[in-house]
Amino acid sequence: MPLIVSYEEAAQLVRGEAERVLARSLQKEFVPLLRAPGRVLAEPILADRDQPPFPRSTRDGFACRANELERGPLRIAGLLRAGQPWTGGSLGVGEAVEIMTGAAVPPGADCVAMVEHVAVAVAVGQVRLNGQQRPAAGENIVPTGAEAKRGDSIIPAGRRLGPAEIAAVAACGAATVPVFLRPRIAIVSTGDELVDVAQSPLTHQIRNSNSYSLGAQVAAAGGEPELLPIVRDDAAETEAVIRQAVTFDLILLTGGVSMGRFDFVEPALLTAGAEFLFTGVRMQPGKPVVFGRIGEKPFFGLPGNPISAMVTCALFVSPVLRALGGERETEPRFRMARLEEGIAVKAGLTRFLPARLQSDVHGTRVRRISWQGSGDLTAAARANSFLVVPESRDKLDEGEIVAILEL
Repeated sequence: MPLIVSYEEAAQLVRGEAERVLARSLQKEFVPLLRAPGRVLAEPILADRDQPPFPRSTRDGFACRANELERGPLRIAGLLRAGQPWTGGSLGVGEAVEIMTGAAVPPGADCVAMVEHVAVAVAVGQVRLNGQQRPAAGENIVPTGAEAKRGDSIIPAGRRLGPAEIAAVAACGAATVPVFLRPRIAIVSTGDELVDVAQSPLTHQIRNSNSYSLGAQVAAAGGEPELLPIVRDDAAETEAVIRQAVTFDLILLTGGVSMGRFDFVEPALLTAGAEFLFTGVRMQPGKPVVFGRIGEKPFFGLPGNPISAMVTCALFVSPVLRALGGERETEPRFRMARLEEGIAVKAGLTRFLPARLQSDVHGTRVRRISWQGSGDLTAAARANSFLVVPESRDKLDEGEIVAILEL
């Protein structure tokens, strides 16, 4: 029953599952604002008043009428600081008010002349232009409600909250925030060769790094990872852990998905009633990745090699996981960069190669990291991204703009 698909086909199947999950009703909770970063908003945040609630000065200078300032000196009628109300009524003919950035522009003024563009005669209390700069009506003033009107949606439901969103929520007066519950993710590593990180492995054993790297990726994507005990290469033990894992929102297994005599994950999933959407993807690393559903619960069987597990988690698991958490933007995180050194590969597989991404004001550059295959954790630690080589390409040229997968 092999269902081997291209990367594009696999991505489309995962996208469809994310859309299916997003259509479900999700549970929510209210959390204090300082605990909301990284959470997914469950209800839209509405403006509780116009933003700004008054015409706001964007510069230090003098609030006045532009045509009057151009004709000659104006009398300074007062000083306004941010947070200070103006009590002098509408600005009189031939008057200006010294004003600070963020203060409410007094009625009657239609511009703020920047302090750099005027000269002040302190002795006579007058201000005039000091050169060729001529302010126009509306200059350096943000009108009332220009950013948002009372009742407008400031942040839609389904948005992950970062610093900018938190600031916007605070400006709307929300001390607590409605967020979706984090999905619970069962993480299961399989293999006779595995021991826990706290154990000293024998010469033929390795420590279980996959559960921890996947747990970190799950947490970064908004899930609550739970590491189940290591499962030996045994059919009954594999079936038992899958029965336990279906109580979670998503099942994430690693190892045991290839074609070897002791790879029991796929048969155990079939025994549990699994529907397979694909059982392999034409990609490297990560070709043996498995995806499907047991009832309404999505599951992934990831390869046991650490880099394969990381790449397939970023490409396929994270979009479904984000959707389970109510997030609307679920696609894998790609960006573009200029390739510093050309590379050659065999065509026929979409490749995701460990790479080092560097950015500065001049642009973003990427260079491939030397590696010893998908079990090379040292290379993974040196890399900060994965260089994408499309299935149809057998080389990428130096200086070419290429796609990069970010974890």
